[in-house]
Amino acid sequence: DDTGRIIRNDKRGYISESSTKILNRLNIPHDNWLKLTTEFGKLFHGPVGTLQELTDYCEHLEKRRRHFAASCQHFYSN
Repeated sequence: DDTGRIIRNDKRGYISESSTKILNRLNIPHDNWLKLTTEFGKLFHGPVGTLQELTDYCEHLEKRRRHFAASCQHFYSN
């Protein structure tokens, strides 16, 4: 609900303290969360996760490269 209120121009809102605590537990910075929720399809066209998750995924599929690793690393960083 907090995210929707920020994104929509006809709504007023902010990320509440309880939502901030959730984002902190997930280690997702506030600005990254808003970018992810509004531009996800532009940012990613393949698998998404931590670098270790991407590595595991690529090994499972026997792929040599971790596509979108830089984007994933950016959003999972503090």
